[in-house]
Amino acid sequence: MAVMTLDPDSFDKAVDQPGIVVIDWWARWCAPCRFFAPVFERVAAKNPDITFGKIDVDEQPRLASALGVQAMPTLSVFRDGLLLIQQAGAMPEAALEELLRRARGLDMAEVRRRLEAVSAQGGTR
Repeated sequence: MAVMTLDPDSFDKAVDQPGIVVIDWWARWCAPCRFFAPVFERVAAKNPDITFGKIDVDEQPRLASALGVQAMPTLSVFRDGLLLIQQAGAMPEAALEELLRRARGLDMAEVRRRLEAVSAQGGTR
């Protein structure tokens, strides 16, 4: 699957769908972003079952702010509508592949049970 360029409307549609969504928050002026872009593209090409999107923070500052993105590049991984991880910094291809392997392996029913338990306790862990 090709990497999609996301805006506020397509972002909501992408992350609300079932499955894994990986977003690369980037900026044209960001050297690490330019380094990471081909890594992101290669991993996207090898994982057609996952939705990959890019968001230019200069074009979508409100969306970046709403998600707390403060450094570029930042990678966000969602699964079934839940934000699983948000991490700043470029990563090697093998690390991104491992992150996706772990996201695939999660028992989402268990993740939701744990979130509900923390929420019921009034916590934010």
